[in-house]
Amino acid sequence: MELRKEIESRKDVDFLVRRFYERVRKHEHLGPVFNHVVSDWDHHLVHLSDFWEMILLNTGPGKGKFNPAQVHREVDAKVDYQVDQVHFGNWLELWFQTIDRYFVGEQANYAKEHARRMAHMLFMRIWEARPR
Repeated sequence: MELRKEIESRKDVDFLVRRFYERVRKHEHLGPVFNHVVSDWDHHLVHLSDFWEMILLNTGPGKGKFNPAQVHREVDAKVDYQVDQVHFGNWLELWFQTIDRYFVGEQANYAKEHARRMAHMLFMRIWEARPR
């Protein structure tokens, strides 16, 4: 078994994001959504690493640059308003598994807690924005 480590640097964040999205892209429920919406994975992964670096390390180029609720509302529209709680549950499960496989410590725990809160908030923002 590999030794797990603390999340301490941009390199660690990028490693986490890339391992996680390798799994997302292959997932039976998440893969079709992400692979339909993301056309340039290299660019997308850098953008996601910027976001998580800002969240976990309070550094990086992302401060004030992201609007996750707007992005997720746009994704929901692109897939005919089919994003549901199961998608967020799958996303959290893979995120937690990926963190637990490679990382330990305070930042790893914070990454899980922040993702849990973010998933709840994003689903609510998607739901509120749907046409009635």
